[in-house]
Amino acid sequence: MLAKVLSCAVVGLEGAIVEVEADISPGLPSFTIVGLPDTAVQEARERVRAAIRNSGCTFPMKRIVVNLAPADLKKAGPAYDLPIAVGILLSSEQVYADVSQTIILGELSLDGSLRHTSGILPMVAVAHQEGLSDIIVPDTDAKEASLIEGTKIIPITSLSQLVSYFRGEIPPPEYKSDEVLEYTPPPSSATDLAYIKGQEHVKRAIEVAAAGGHNVIMVGPPGSGKTLLARTLPSILPPMTNEEALEVTKVYSVSGLLPSDTPLIRLRPFRSPHYTISNAGLVGYGGGND
Repeated sequence: MLAKVLSCAVVGLEGAIVEVEADISPGLPSFTIVGLPDTAVQEARERVRAAIRNSGCTFPMKRIVVNLAPADLKKAGPAYDLPIAVGILLSSEQVYADVSQTIILGELSLDGSLRHTSGILPMVAVAHQEGLSDIIVPDTDAKEASLIEGTKIIPITSLSQLVSYFRGEIPPPEYKSDEVLEYTPPPSSATDLAYIKGQEHVKRAIEVAAAGGHNVIMVGPPGSGKTLLARTLPSILPPMTNEEALEVTKVYSVSGLLPSDTPLIRLRPFRSPHYTISNAGLVGYGGGND
């Protein structure tokens, strides 16, 4: 029997819909994943096998083929664990559910519990753009996922809880966000321009650059305060708009650097790459899907 589940991939900073097809047929027991998966996705076979067994379900001893479509898009990361497990349970008729309009995301532990998954925000964003409002995510990522307005976030702690939900044994869990995408004063920067004594001409130049969006080149001997003054620039920049805040948060989410207690980045980031950095090192390599 064939079952189809929707999930997402991250391409750069954007998400892309991925269809997870699970087919179970008679034959020698095997478990194959196709569709250009990377090593982390290939290793999902053992995680999914153990998670299904430890969640009170039966792992089918048949020929199992899982296809991640589109096949020409590289699939990376462990976010496909949960949709693969759900596809196998649907295909083996251990659960019955209409998931045609639901996005399923999450990494599984061997005991069936769900772990934090990086890149949730861009994946939920593309799901919302495609008109898919029901999003099943790990409970630890529900706050981040709820930043996209107009979506119904279903937080799940384990595969067994999701199975109980599909079987109608428990009410549908739903996350209600307390995060409001309205203007809130960003946290104060650790380095404020007001703390700098002297350097009035340079401070004035920085203020003009911040007001007009100009570039600044600071030249001087080591120890004259160039780096310190540069670090104070974000403290006088205008607050980020909601769109800018979401864009910055996407970068942190994909990089796995988003703090769990701060799902929305409001403070403008400051980066100081070494002057010998290459173009690819500064903006990323654009030759593939990474």
